[in-house]
Amino acid sequence: MKHHPSITHPSRVVYTILLIGFIYTLHSVLPVYVNSSFLGLFTNEQTIGILYIVGSMLTIIGLFSIGKILERFGNYKTSLILIVIQLVLSYAFITAESFWIIAAAFILSTVVVTLIGLNLDVFLETYSDIRHIGGIRGLFMGVNNIAWILAPLIGASLIAGIHYRNVYMAAFGILFFLFYFIWKNLKGFKDPHYGHFALHETLAYILRKENLSKLFAANVILNTFYAWMVIYIPIHLHETLGFSWDEIGIILTIMLLPFVIFQYPAGRLADRGWGEKKIMNVGFIIMGLSTIALGFITSHNVLVWAIALFMTRVGASIAEVMIEAYFFKKVKPEDADVLTSFRVTRFIAYILAPAITAVGLYYSNAAGLFVILGIIVLLGLRFTLTIEDVV
Repeated sequence: MKHHPSITHPSRVVYTILLIGFIYTLHSVLPVYVNSSFLGLFTNEQTIGILYIVGSMLTIIGLFSIGKILERFGNYKTSLILIVIQLVLSYAFITAESFWIIAAAFILSTVVVTLIGLNLDVFLETYSDIRHIGGIRGLFMGVNNIAWILAPLIGASLIAGIHYRNVYMAAFGILFFLFYFIWKNLKGFKDPHYGHFALHETLAYILRKENLSKLFAANVILNTFYAWMVIYIPIHLHETLGFSWDEIGIILTIMLLPFVIFQYPAGRLADRGWGEKKIMNVGFIIMGLSTIALGFITSHNVLVWAIALFMTRVGASIAEVMIEAYFFKKVKPEDADVLTSFRVTRFIAYILAPAITAVGLYYSNAAGLFVILGIIVLLGLRFTLTIEDVV
């Protein structure tokens, strides 16, 4: 166990960080599935895709700058500053009427929320026992995913017609709890020494580590799946299939249940000798095949879509926790640049997802996009089948 004498017992801190992670996730997820519809009140789908791309590019820049920021201010102070900035941006969502202000707030919020998430990664990794990282990561992600399940239900209940601002008001209020719990419980945090290297040196290091580079590729594919679903599934369900937001809330809630059901047990199995590689492969196979199957569903039944999307997340939840466990068994908390690069893969995905849609629609229809996405997911097996298990 890593030693941090100025903080209370490390295991107690881990449980505190689990609570903080839940609050953070609830704030960040509440608007996720309404963002594209809210922005759609002001602009078209093509412009929405551009906003996601710009936000992702700026987030990548922000992530590659975070090492120097942590060196100067420390993880604790940085997290509090970022929460204050996010409060201002969230307030803009509630009050602004100008598309340009809302667009700017959306782009900057994408950056800030991601950096806060990286702060939580540093907190958690610093207090995690290497022998139990799979279980700890599985528990952390499982708790966070309870927020993912609650958010669509809460969000759908807050939406009145096409008035989405109540969702942003709820997200704004949650930030005060996030600030308080970090300020109250982690003020004695002692930062590790953050190794900082030039971008080309970090990328060269990752490429030299064959298993790490394969893991990064698998994570790009996984997050491309997530990004495509986050941007286009709400639009598909609401605009194309005609589901109400109450129905969409039910569908998304059922869809997300696997993240609570499977991630902690999968993490525990990996720690007990099953190995991350084997479970990761199973996850990609389930995710890819079930995504392809979506392209052949013509039903407008809520339960049919809920079950079908549930199966995609069975695979995704298993693959995700194995990727996280593998990564954090290989990388130390002071390797801020490597951690940053790992998180950047999520935003490379938000650049790829609109591109897949644009190219896919040129050759196919909306249903065909599911087939294309599923095939891309199955291509992830090229990396996961040849990765070496953690010894």
